[in-house]
Amino acid sequence: MNAPARREIWREIRLPGVQLSGAATVAMLVVAVVVNSALQPNFWNSYALTSNFATFVPLVAIAVGQTVVVLSGGLDLSLGAQVTLAGVVAVQIVDGRLDRIPLAVAAALGVGLACGALNGLVVALLRLQPIVATFATGFVFSGLALVVLPTPGGSVPVEVTTAYRDAVLGVPVALLAILGLALLWWVLRRHRVLRHIYAVGGDADAAYASLVPVTRTRVQAYVLGGLFAALAALAILANTGSGDPFVGNELTLASVAAVVIGGTALTGGRGGAGGSILGAVVLALVTNIVFFADVPTTYRQLVNGAVIIVALALAGIPALQKSPASRKRRPVA
Repeated sequence: MNAPARREIWREIRLPGVQLSGAATVAMLVVAVVVNSALQPNFWNSYALTSNFATFVPLVAIAVGQTVVVLSGGLDLSLGAQVTLAGVVAVQIVDGRLDRIPLAVAAALGVGLACGALNGLVVALLRLQPIVATFATGFVFSGLALVVLPTPGGSVPVEVTTAYRDAVLGVPVALLAILGLALLWWVLRRHRVLRHIYAVGGDADAAYASLVPVTRTRVQAYVLGGLFAALAALAILANTGSGDPFVGNELTLASVAAVVIGGTALTGGRGGAGGSILGAVVLALVTNIVFFADVPTTYRQLVNGAVIIVALALAGIPALQKSPASRKRRPVA
């Protein structure tokens, strides 16, 4: 087989939901796991795995939400603030009482949906730039969170935190939650809403000409982003057992980084949450590496930035080679 044919086949390799040429995201994941295993002798211990997966879930959830928004051609810089607001509302309602769990969950989901709807309306109807609009609404959501819970506090029933950190037949509950998020994405991927989101993100004018409701689709993308932000908030509450009005500060940029590492095009229309889930796990493992390597926490952002640059180098360069001429099928020898 000649070299051009091998390159063509390599470009056609796709993991479910992963948009990277080849398997760069998987390669980064393998490297992160190997390094973690070297730094943590007990990395494969059941307790360590359960603890790690418990911390992965919030970032995975918000990364999926950011992916949906990015696929529509937008970007949501308020998702971290939405996580915070949904979390503090839920913890204030539950107030340590097990019988209030359903109401608290419903309230958190409602907050996420409402925040997403507001962002969608501002972006789609007022036609403001998504970065500017969601950056502004992020301050609004953060301010509301401080009104609801000025200082860290509140409590979640111990039964919830115990169950979240437990395992079922040896499988961590948090891992099941990640698989549940992947399943939810799989279901959405086959729904008409996601098909419209892909169409709008790929070419809004062509989508409009094809009778796709562009404005409504953009609003729906932000609403779905808010839904996944609320799920991230619930995961944080289940893991920490208390509320924090600052807990989502770092999650917004981390969600964008996970989307980039996962191979979703920031221009919209290409990619999927499968890659973003892997990207979120990579980022979480990098954070572990920074901690167990005794690197000062002040260097955490530097390391995350370096990881994003490496991801762009691995994923972006092959994409640049896809000129219109290169898309033509070559005969395989």
